[in-house]
Amino acid sequence: MLYKMILNSKISYICCFKDFTFKDKSMLWIKKFDRLSIAICLLITVGSFAQKGIPYKIYSEKGKSISFEKMTQKLGRADVVLFGEFHDNSLGHWLQLEVLKSLHVGNRLILGAEMFEADKQNGLDAYLKSDISEEDFSKEVRLWPNYKTDYKPLVEFAKEHQLKFIATNVPRRYASQVYKQGVESLDSLSMEEKTWIAPLPFPYDANLPGYKKMMSMFEGKHSNDNLPKAQAIKDATMAHFIVENFEEGKLFLHFNGTYHSNFKEGIVWYLNRYSADLRVVTIAMIVQEDVFKWDIENNGMADFIIVIDRNITKTF
Repeated sequence: MLYKMILNSKISYICCFKDFTFKDKSMLWIKKFDRLSIAICLLITVGSFAQKGIPYKIYSEKGKSISFEKMTQKLGRADVVLFGEFHDNSLGHWLQLEVLKSLHVGNRLILGAEMFEADKQNGLDAYLKSDISEEDFSKEVRLWPNYKTDYKPLVEFAKEHQLKFIATNVPRRYASQVYKQGVESLDSLSMEEKTWIAPLPFPYDANLPGYKKMMSMFEGKHSNDNLPKAQAIKDATMAHFIVENFEEGKLFLHFNGTYHSNFKEGIVWYLNRYSADLRVVTIAMIVQEDVFKWDIENNGMADFIIVIDRNITKTF
């Protein structure tokens, strides 16, 4: 107790919120510590202890601390929620499942994820309906290496509660094709193949900061903008399938790398062009040494920013 740290063994007390009495008259000056003084000391001490061992903290877009419950209340009023993640962050994946559980009310949720490619929707549907085994599912769908630890809980939740789960990402071979051969090469795809990507030609703004930064990272190594356009076809395709599968009155919860939606670019930029009336709310994720420190450079990164302790275990 705090009073044991302040007073010596000669002091007797009633409790930490009442005036102290003393056996040693030479220490009567301490009696000036009334209940308010002791309470303040306790609050300061408890507060300093409480900050240790906390692995994450949630902030608003302007850096105001916000509770998990308050965040999920606001998420529940959206049409589309984009949950940006670090693919290897174990705590981030746990939070995704907790958000999913909190938002699951009735049959309102539709799920979607970057981790599943559009041409494998049939395999995902078959597994959710229990038409194929998990082993066959893993063969049919190109699962990420960290599927079992990070994304399986989301899929199993959808399966248990009979929720739609949309494979939103462009098949990786087409993103690779854009990078190697240019976006014009997509024109040669078959009609069936074109159903797995955003409608062509898809809009592209080379001046978006995210794409400009990507170009600058490889300045001198690439003489064209194929790299950011390969990223853009992913963003556009994910936005396209979110819009195509959105249902009025429901909430589409989408999981993607945080860079695909940071600062309302990427997927958000395309959602605004494909369906400007949608109420889109974003979550971003950052890692740092001190989760209680807010960097003003993160202002506006998302509607909610989850700051995670840098020492959290990575899944791969």
